Amino acid sequence: MPAASSGSNKAKIARRVIEVLEYFDDAHREATVMDIVRRYNRPQSSTSELLSSLVELGLLYKDPYTRSYRLTPRAALLGTAGQPEVIRDGRLVRLMDRLTAQTGLSVSLIGMVGLDSQVLTWRHGPRAPACTRDLFAGCKEPLARNSAGLLMLSTIPAQRCEGMVRRLNAEADAAHKFAQAEIMARIASYRERTYAFGQTGFGSDAESLSVLVPHQPEDHPLVVSLVYGRDDKVNAESLLQSVSEAMRACLPDEDSGNVEELQKKTAA
Repeated sequence: MPAASSGSNKAKIARRVIEVLEYFDDAHREATVMDIVRRYNRPQSSTSELLSSLVELGLLYKDPYTRSYRLTPRAALLGTAGQPEVIRDGRLVRLMDRLTAQTGLSVSLIGMVGLDSQVLTWRHGPRAPACTRDLFAGCKEPLARNSAGLLMLSTIPAQRCEGMVRRLNAEADAAHKFAQAEIMARIASYRERTYAFGQTGFGSDAESLSVLVPHQPEDHPLVVSLVYGRDDKVNAESLLQSVSEAMRACLPDEDSGNVEELQKKTAA
């Protein structure tokens, strides 16, 4: 029993370290102890101790006057050496920044973690709908609940994908059961293209355009999503054009021609 308790405590500490690092984004360059406490509903004393430890490890700076914290370069570079070049050299970050500046929309990078879609990073745009203001890096939900998840499933070989969808349905609660044939039909339609319009998910009512990032490792697809309100007037062709231009500028060594081809289909 003590050993199990020790393992549980270590897992909690690891989770809280990740939460602190994920708190910082373009909208939150600095944070106080109470900012972290309020976001994650954590005890103040242990949060203060954790932040002090991260300062000692060189992952956070602490301002002695404002008593606020911000990320160090070490935190920004942690783990980048083992990433694909498009992530390591910052091209994917530049893509997201460009799309936010160009469209005014929020932009998220979403990955597949087991049977879940997870927000890996989030850029809040000036046109962000109110229903997405509580979304941030780390949000996670089953793949079948959002269009980005279904798009990522379309990259999985058909037989294995069907097994994953079957398991997703079996593990879903009553409120989230779905017609498997309908979901498989949507996934099949996405196999013929590299983008999807649909529900953003993660507890929001927003809609999004999700586009696969080209040439990602097998079983680890990445999706860039442009997020907008359900009642916003969005020009599908214009959004696809924005993505195509941004990919051509930021990912010159990747194949963005597939997005351009899909533009033609959308306009037809």
